[in-house]
Amino acid sequence: MPMYETELATFLKNYQGPPLRLMEVCGTHTSALYRTGLRQLLPSAITLLSGPGCPVCVTPTAFIDRLTEYALQPGCKVMTFGDMLSVPGSNMSLAQARDKGGSVDFFYAPESALDKAIADPDTLYILAAVGFETTAPVWATLVQRAAREKIGNIKFLTALKTMPPALHALCGSDKTDGFLCPGHVAVITGSDPFARLAERYEKAMVIGGFARSELLRAMTRLVLVAGCKKTGLWNEYATVVKPEGNLLAQQAMDEVFEAGSATWRGLGSLPGSGLYIREEYGAWDAGSRGLDLDRVPPGCLCNRIILGDALPQQCPFFGKKCTPQHPVGACMVSSEGSCCITWREGRAGAREE
Repeated sequence: MPMYETELATFLKNYQGPPLRLMEVCGTHTSALYRTGLRQLLPSAITLLSGPGCPVCVTPTAFIDRLTEYALQPGCKVMTFGDMLSVPGSNMSLAQARDKGGSVDFFYAPESALDKAIADPDTLYILAAVGFETTAPVWATLVQRAAREKIGNIKFLTALKTMPPALHALCGSDKTDGFLCPGHVAVITGSDPFARLAERYEKAMVIGGFARSELLRAMTRLVLVAGCKKTGLWNEYATVVKPEGNLLAQQAMDEVFEAGSATWRGLGSLPGSGLYIREEYGAWDAGSRGLDLDRVPPGCLCNRIILGDALPQQCPFFGKKCTPQHPVGACMVSSEGSCCITWREGRAGAREE
């Protein structure tokens, strides 16, 4: 380890300032903080909370219900990322719908689903388009391709969300002293939206990368400024995150999608936080608007964990009734969910509040 990294790690390990509650908003950050050992390095005065940075975790129950309806409809086939299969719906998950004879399959790359639809014109393919700004440009280009090639047997059910409105909602409370902002999202949006939030709410925010050295710099910066009660945005991922973001990706998103209210698990309906297919591409929309119903199984703390109001270990189901093999809530399903990550990487050293 380079000398300066050793010094940063020593600072974090020996931090003796005021107690801090810091939130990482990205599920990849949650995993990387465990994987690099930085979470385990922090003293008890620093509590790390995991925010709503897992798109599968914040997707409402109604979205799963609509997908299972399509899966059980003759002539339809639902295609999704693998971690969506076990997310509980009101009555069943997609995996359970498949067990009942429904047509469900998963993809690693959404582009492959278009090729399958072209090869199978007698089947209506429903693609579950889930994600934040990181994946929204990919979905936009797929909608454009479907329109350009006139692929009529494919539709997109979208649960695409944008991160700044969620941070806007979280910043309105005094639960956290600072935020580690999502690096992948910021590559697309740029740093400007986070700078405006930091200024408006007088919060400490740091954009960080994902390698150990990048995370170490970002966490040290966040602890330093939050511990001194400084506010503003610091971009510690400036090699790839520019103030204006990726303009080409933004252009693709703007052409295909328009903003509207969307329901987030734990946060409720947030104005302007959803991305919906525009009317000119409406022939490829599977009915994405109005999917607002959300239900959390009784006793499950997913909605509180997403807000940072509870840690995974504080849920009575964690590691008992709820495991990655038999998940009760969405936070245990996805590889980016804080409960799944804590179970997978943090059980031995997980520190309860």
